[in-house]
Amino acid sequence: MGRSRGGLTTKIHALVDANGLPIALKLTEGQAHDGRSAEDMQDEVKAGAILLADRAYDSDGLRHALEQRGAWANIKLMPNRKKRPAFSAWLYRQRNAVERFLHKIKHFRAVATRYDKRDGNFLASVKLAPVRIWLRAYESVT
Repeated sequence: MGRSRGGLTTKIHALVDANGLPIALKLTEGQAHDGRSAEDMQDEVKAGAILLADRAYDSDGLRHALEQRGAWANIKLMPNRKKRPAFSAWLYRQRNAVERFLHKIKHFRAVATRYDKRDGNFLASVKLAPVRIWLRAYESVT
């Protein structure tokens, strides 16, 4: 967990499928750049998939790595970018599945309040919340 004047800070990075169900979760310090965490999570992106991400993840390295895997990156472009790759605004709107997932896990008190002082304990509570979301998604109606 990162330190700031306000106390401990943490960012939760999530990779979700089209239904908003989690595939991979990662924690970083609050002051760390988001693009570095994408390198660790890109192994979960399969060939033929489309990665939707916000502009903090915009880098030629990530786009090239996904292209080698057979996946396509639809990442909002940084405003000062010289070389402008293809971008679909309509497809980018589908990224709200990630935002909805993060909103759902913040309903769990251990995640929302971040009382855990150790990153391992906090990551465990962050990973426990999606289990309930997965179970709710696959719950039998009969």
